[in-house]
Amino acid sequence: MLAIELGLFAVAVPAVLMAGISKGGFGSGAAFAGASILALMVPPGQALGIMLPLLMLIDVSTLRPYWRRWSWRDARRLMLGGVPGVALGAALYKVADADLLRLLIGAICFLFVGWQIALRAGLMRVAARPLPGWAGVLAGVVAGFTSFVSHAGGPPAAAYLLSQRLDKTTFQATTVLTFWVYNIVKFVPYAFLGIFTAETLLIDLVLAPVAVFGAWLGVRAHRIVSERAFFAVTYVLLTLTGGKLIWDALT
Repeated sequence: MLAIELGLFAVAVPAVLMAGISKGGFGSGAAFAGASILALMVPPGQALGIMLPLLMLIDVSTLRPYWRRWSWRDARRLMLGGVPGVALGAALYKVADADLLRLLIGAICFLFVGWQIALRAGLMRVAARPLPGWAGVLAGVVAGFTSFVSHAGGPPAAAYLLSQRLDKTTFQATTVLTFWVYNIVKFVPYAFLGIFTAETLLIDLVLAPVAVFGAWLGVRAHRIVSERAFFAVTYVLLTLTGGKLIWDALT
């Protein structure tokens, strides 16, 4: 049984708040930090089970400000790939143990931070021309898979969307719509795999106001807060979290 302890909520509240701010204002890229941080306190499967309903609540909270401001063409491509990606993630989850999930989540943390640093340092460049439709579907497969196993679908989706040269708000609205659909699709296999429990749902009830507040902050931060400042803090947290998860998995 998952113990509902003060220490868990001391970690969960800032983790969920960060997820809400990220999904509400910064393209969902760092929203998976919430599940990664929670995985330090509870088994990875339980961390995923806690976060998914909260992410769905954040999705609903952020849909209205960005309603119909998305690129439907690009969202559709990512969704088409996302469904088989989610199926691949569910197949892996059925055979993976907790340490493999910790290792995978930790590796994704490092890959995310490395990818962002490489982009900002000019070591990697966004495609000069928009990537073709098949690349969007392929990005969707990867995003669906990583979203299922760690709620980390943001980077693959962003790699495609950035190539489309969308403006800031269209980019944000497209990620909100895409991951709203991804999370709905993920809910069914999560339920069948026993990832949700009475304890995780009780924790969700307590954390729901934090998720909504984080989403509200994110929508406003989208207009006034430096993306660089927000992600700088996120990169440090993800690096520390990823290192700890990999250490725990290997030891």
